[in-house]
Amino acid sequence: MVDQELFKATYRNKRVFLTGHTGFKGAWMLCWLHSIGAIVEGYALQAPEEGLYADINGDNLCQSIIADIRDQKRVRDEIVAFQPDFIFHLAAQPLVRLSYKIPAETFEVNTLGTVYVLDAIQHLHKPCTVVLITTDKVYENKEWHYPYRENDRLGGYDPYSASKATAELVISSYRSSFFNLNKYQEHQKVIVSARAGNVIGGGDWSKDRIIPDIVRALQSGVSIPVRNPNAIRPWQHVLEPVSGYLLLGAKATVEPSMYSGAWNFGPQMEDCLTVQTLVETAIGIWGTGDYTVLTGIDQPHEAGLLKLDISKTTNELGWKPKYNSHKAIQMTLDWFKKSSESRETLSEFTENQIREYMQL
Repeated sequence: MVDQELFKATYRNKRVFLTGHTGFKGAWMLCWLHSIGAIVEGYALQAPEEGLYADINGDNLCQSIIADIRDQKRVRDEIVAFQPDFIFHLAAQPLVRLSYKIPAETFEVNTLGTVYVLDAIQHLHKPCTVVLITTDKVYENKEWHYPYRENDRLGGYDPYSASKATAELVISSYRSSFFNLNKYQEHQKVIVSARAGNVIGGGDWSKDRIIPDIVRALQSGVSIPVRNPNAIRPWQHVLEPVSGYLLLGAKATVEPSMYSGAWNFGPQMEDCLTVQTLVETAIGIWGTGDYTVLTGIDQPHEAGLLKLDISKTTNELGWKPKYNSHKAIQMTLDWFKKSSESRETLSEFTENQIREYMQL
């Protein structure tokens, strides 16, 4: 079972600065933080009209600051004024294919945005636990079956992956240079990074992501377009990594020396599925539909194989995934089947999915 009492004891009435709160993963985290009594200030771009933040009436769950993570002064001013106990940095340009179209902006948002958050913390004269979210794609991907561990070499073929790998180098540099654990009693900051990716769940309508593509096709009665059917990914429901981030924040606050550093969050090895298997499973759960493999089209490089080793996270943090791949897909499609109903119904359904997860 997720330790509900630990989460409540850690975050209730604590001030949490959450970047990227209007995004898919950020909105799920906002909903969870609100449910356990945290005082949240969000910092992000305007929420999309179609997305989870609007569905859960996110403006009622936090103090929402609509601003750009690339605005260094604004980031610093908001963090210093809010005086957070915790910072969760999720703001990002999260799409691989889009990063080929806007590479400079991707590096600015993902790398410099991380710099600006960490730089602002130097002006915060109080204890603070900082969890910075990167991605499973930070590793130099050899496309082998060996799962990547936290101490493996960083890299990145596409601009998105490279920008996140660079962000990890930034995090390591600031941790060593300004927030060194040897001087923890002086600065009282603990800096950790969390690596997760290929997250699925309700409320994600992003372009060029497989679940939104599947749902749009199924709802419209057209064939699902599949670009890379044989690509293998560590699919996981969004509540899995979000629970990990919250657990990491809670434990790092108590024992900084033990939990500072980088952590992988992903599924068990048997739940790393091909895109084709994911699509076929979704069609089976939905009860109708078919798919078409796209061939002969010019498309940017995307990794064919990626797996994460979560043994450090399991053994040292005490976290492990609760859902297998089928359950993760089922939970996701259950949410989208509700998406045509009222926002009040959808918000309640989202909260119920969090409660269900916490009971496991």
